[in-house]
Amino acid sequence: MSQLDDARYIILGTFRKSGVRVDTPIWAAPRGGKLYAFTEADSGKVKRLRNSTRTQVAPCGARGKLLGDWADARAQIVEDAATIETACQALREKYGWQMKLTDLVSRLTGRYEKRAILEIEVVEERS
Repeated sequence: MSQLDDARYIILGTFRKSGVRVDTPIWAAPRGGKLYAFTEADSGKVKRLRNSTRTQVAPCGARGKLLGDWADARAQIVEDAATIETACQALREKYGWQMKLTDLVSRLTGRYEKRAILEIEVVEERS
């Protein structure tokens, strides 16, 4: 999973009920064999994950240009406070000052508490 662990961005592909995949470039940080990411709790990807944990992930550039192979994965919204803290720490370690700035802006705008933390587990890498 190092291809994803080291990637600055990954594409998270979530699936609509119709089966159509929706791709979104996100930050993700590894911890304990899983990847952790954050997004707005009312985002489309969270809604889609509530319907199905099936996802696909791949390394990408900031604008979503594919930089590696897709992998099948499962993602879920984290509710456990300890896991949320672990995820936030992993993101801070990987993204450093950029994550700290993102946290600050989110707090100032009242969006920090409206975040959803995602836990992504790769189930099958493809080549």
